[in-house]
Amino acid sequence: MQKTYELMVLLHPDLEIDVETPIAKVEALVQAVNGKVLKRDNWGKKRLAYKISRQDFAIYVYFELNLPPEGVQELERTILITEEVLRHILVVHEENPAKVESKKDEKGEKKSEVTVEEGAK
Repeated sequence: MQKTYELMVLLHPDLEIDVETPIAKVEALVQAVNGKVLKRDNWGKKRLAYKISRQDFAIYVYFELNLPPEGVQELERTILITEEVLRHILVVHEENPAKVESKKDEKGEKKSEVTVEEGAK
């Protein structure tokens, strides 16, 4: 059974001229572990909060993937050694994330409470 994952990749900023090549490389890595790219969104070049590998900028690319559980570890390992990728994060995609409501306690201080919607159980 395949699960849906979200993958955010930060690519080296010098690849802005030909960004399709490293994106195709990441998609090929997903397909190599029997996964499927459902959605891809190139957010473009953005400033980083702190330097990564002496770079101030990176190209942000978001992927939504279907992966078998045994392919996740292999994909992570392969992305780690890919030269074009500065950073990445891979998380399970949640269809209906829990709502966070802010309420005040007896002292008037704000406290957050997580509630689950009817369809998310």
